[in-house]
Amino acid sequence: MARVLHVISARAGDGAEHQLRLLIRHLPQQSEVVTLSPPGPVLDALRADGTAVHELVSSRDLDLGTILGLRRLARRGGFDVVHCHLFRAGVQGRPAAWLAGIARVVATEYHVEAGARAIYRAAERLGQVTVAVSPAVAERLRRWGVPPERVVVIPKGIDPQEFRFDAGLRAAARARLRIPPGTPVIGGLGRLEPRQRFDVLIRAVGEVPGAVLVLVGDGSSRHALERLAAIEGVADRVRFTGPVRHAREMLCAMDVFASPGRETFGLAVLEAIAAGLPALYAACPPLDGTRVDGTRRLTAHDPESLPRGLRAEVLCVAERSGGRLAARSAGDRYDAERVAAEVGELYERAAGSA
Repeated sequence: MARVLHVISARAGDGAEHQLRLLIRHLPQQSEVVTLSPPGPVLDALRADGTAVHELVSSRDLDLGTILGLRRLARRGGFDVVHCHLFRAGVQGRPAAWLAGIARVVATEYHVEAGARAIYRAAERLGQVTVAVSPAVAERLRRWGVPPERVVVIPKGIDPQEFRFDAGLRAAARARLRIPPGTPVIGGLGRLEPRQRFDVLIRAVGEVPGAVLVLVGDGSSRHALERLAAIEGVADRVRFTGPVRHAREMLCAMDVFASPGRETFGLAVLEAIAAGLPALYAACPPLDGTRVDGTRRLTAHDPESLPRGLRAEVLCVAERSGGRLAARSAGDRYDAERVAAEVGELYERAAGSA
């Protein structure tokens, strides 16, 4: 059986860590992980589950010491495939695999930021194929000069069973967050970064009497968001949880989910509806052209769309006496097992082209 070394450079709590966890769970190949960033709670959970997680922490895009360390690790472990996740992992993992004599090199890109194009293209030539998690990412890669035949689109995955509602988890989470019984809870999930537009959500919750907002995640905008909550007079109604190992417990604690960011894949929305939550969202590509009960797309350029929608959903929760909606999905295209099967096939195809 092939052995795979996954190289990842995600920030703690980043969604890429969760995607790697799901991938390893469903891949038939034996996997180990090396992180170029301090490991977050998800990688700690992977380690607790028995997956070897190595640390080669580096903050630079190009670090010769890290590349040589990766080469030694790859050689010593006898790996057949190196799979790089995110930009910094790709520009260091690909040359390390080449130096180690490993012919099968795959990378996954979740987003493509501006800058460092020359470095990326030089490293990309040392791999066989790059997975883009969306057509938009694939198009950016092609604009960067990556040959189209070296790019394949495989979406992010979700295991809906991981998000099934549990009343015990709900009670425990709400008690820990000091949320009184019967209080309507609006939730947001993701990196606390400007593109997520959680500032809009904080302002909106001020227009939903009695509701508490729970923001799950961490990021560079946290302090600014905390200040905004104080300025808006809702600091006592906003809870910041920080990063969590898994979103299930926090989703169980919520009554309504909101995703105001317009630059997103929409995976958090899929997790929310799998947990039986009504969801308001500005963007969720997996739901484009798909009708899913209990979801509502926010009206662009209408500042009242979010607070109006939140008030309506809170009323609906009250009418259901707090009852959950049925678990829903966007179809099996985003099933984690199917995603892992497609990635496993890529490993085999890379062997044929090596």
